[in-house]
Amino acid sequence: MTTIKKPLLMARELVSGYVSPGDTVVDATAGNGYDTLFLAELVGEQGKVYSFDIQSEAISRTTSKLLDANLLPRVRLICSGHENLASYLKEEVSAVMFNLGYLPGSDHSLVTRPETTLTALKASLEKLTPGGIITIVLYSGHAGGEEEKKIILDYCSKLDQNFYTVLFYGMINWKNHPPSLLAIEKKYIS
Repeated sequence: MTTIKKPLLMARELVSGYVSPGDTVVDATAGNGYDTLFLAELVGEQGKVYSFDIQSEAISRTTSKLLDANLLPRVRLICSGHENLASYLKEEVSAVMFNLGYLPGSDHSLVTRPETTLTALKASLEKLTPGGIITIVLYSGHAGGEEEKKIILDYCSKLDQNFYTVLFYGMINWKNHPPSLLAIEKKYIS
C-alpha cells in the first residue's frame, strides 16, 4: 500500500534519485546526523559529504552515527554555520539537504535564521551541478520560523523557471505548523 510521505521522507526519496556513487553532496544542517548518514550511504566509497552545523553537539552526534556505520571517512564534518558553505566547497555538488529549525533534543532557542539560510541557499545554487537537487525541509513552529519560511518561499518562487524547477510539498490540513518541503532542481541548459 502506498501512503503519502512526510516531507522529510519525501526529501530523501527525491535526493536518492539525483545522487550516484562518487558524487559530492552537502548536508547543510547536520543536526542529529540522519541526513549525513543517508548521504554517506548514497555517495559510496568514492563520494564525499560535507556536513555543516554550528553546534558542536550536532557534530558530535553525527560523528557517532558515522562511526557506528563505518562511514566517517566519506564525510567532512564542519562545525560552522551553513552560511559559510561557499568557503569550504570548491567543487560542484549533486545534492544539498537542509532541515531548518532547531536541533531536536537540544536548546530550542538556537535556530536557523533567514539571513544565514538565504546566504547558504544562494551558495548552494551556485555550486549545484546541472541536474542536481536542493531540498529544504521547513520547520516553522519555532520563534522566527514562519518568517524564515516566508522569506525562503518568496526567494524560491522567483527563481527563473528557465534554469530551475521548484516544487513545494506539504500537508495543508495538519495543525500546529507542520513541516513542508521545497525541492529545487537545476536544469540542464544546452
